[in-house]
Parts: sequence; structure tokens; C-alpha cells
Amino acid sequence: MNAHHWILSIGNLTFNVDTIITMWITMLLLIVVSLVATRKLSVVPTKLQVVFESVIVYFSDIASSNMGEKEGKKHLPLLLTLFMFILTANLLGQLPWRLIHLHSGELASPNNDINMTAAMAIIVSIYYIFFGIKKKGFKFFIENFKIDGIMIALVDLLELFVRPFLLALRLFANIMAGEILVFTFASMCAYFAPLPFMFFEVFVALIQALVFTLLSTTYIALAVTGEEE
Repeated sequence: MNAHHWILSIGNLTFNVDTIITMWITMLLLIVVSLVATRKLSVVPTKLQVVFESVIVYFSDIASSNMGEKEGKKHLPLLLTLFMFILTANLLGQLPWRLIHLHSGELASPNNDINMTAAMAIIVSIYYIFFGIKKKGFKFFIENFKIDGIMIALVDLLELFVRPFLLALRLFANIMAGEILVFTFASMCAYFAPLPFMFFEVFVALIQALVFTLLSTTYIALAVTGEEE
């Protein structure tokens, strides 16, 4: 996958138009599928309803086991949104976008853009820091000082802000590397060689969405739970 983007400059601001387009396509797809899945909810569910309910139950159980049922339900919408968006965006990168010729670059998964993954990391950071402060006050920042000592506590405090960005880099690097691999084999042998890698990338798309969401769950759980004094 070509790493170059279709860049639009407006004043001092620059935008990667290609991944903005696929980001909006991802959101539109999720809205349409969600409306279809919830249009006629039934006691005897359709296959699409079963899929959505299974995803909700899975993350609801994980959130509840990490934070308790009441706290887990509070943060479930964000976790589900993260998972569904990342998974859909990753899978979108497997479509043959290169058939659409752009003035510069080519369409790719939104997660092929470090700006996209960094934006999600910032959202997760602000989210769990906000709820951590709401739950524990400013003790949220200093609760480790008594236990670990000053130096280790300072490292932990730095990690508080850094760890979501490590998630962002991991997601970006894995998606970009996978698309480059598929593109390389497609250039060498357009019909059969890329197929095993494309199937593997579908698996990677699911795993990366799961990893990002589960680790986000862990970060939120660490922020909002713990012994109260």
C-alpha cells in the first residue's frame, strides 16, 4: 500500500484527504448497519442481530469483570464504538481501493494514518484521566507515590499519558505493514499470491481492534477502580 497521502493544505493546516474519505465511509457504514440491525428487534433475532448482541454481551462481560457491573455499563458505549470503528476501518483497507485513481496517493484504511490512531489515543487518554479524576480526585495522579517511591511513581505518571500512544503506534504500524505486504504480492502476482495474506489481514484486523479495545478497557478500569481511603 502506498504510504503517500492525498494532502490538502488550507493555510497552515494540512489534511490527508484519502483517509478522511475512508473514515467517513467507515462511519457511514456503521450507521447504516446499526440502523438495519436495530430496525426490527425481535425475541427471535436475525443473524445480524445475533452478531451485534454477541459483541455487546462480550464487551459488557469484560467491562463488568474489570470495573463492576454498574461502572462497566457506564463505559460500554465508548468501548463498543472503539471496537466497531477500528474493526470496520481495518477491514475497509482490504478493499481494492487502488482501482480508484486519485490525483495523489490512494485510498486506504483510516488506521493507515497515524493521525487517526493518535486521535483515538488522545480520546482514550482524556476519557480515562477525566473519569479517574472524577472518581478519585487528584489522588488519581499521586496514589502511587506512597507505594513505589518518587522515581517509579514519576515513571508511572509519565506512562499514564504515554501508553495510549503506544497503542496508536502499534495499530498504525500493523495496518500499514499489512497493506504494504498485500500490495507487494499483488504487484508480483495479481491473482493468487496476495490471497493468503489478505485472509491473514482479516484476522489481524480483528485482533488489532480487540487489542486496542481491551487495553483501553484496562486503562479505564485502572483509573476508576481501586481501594478508596
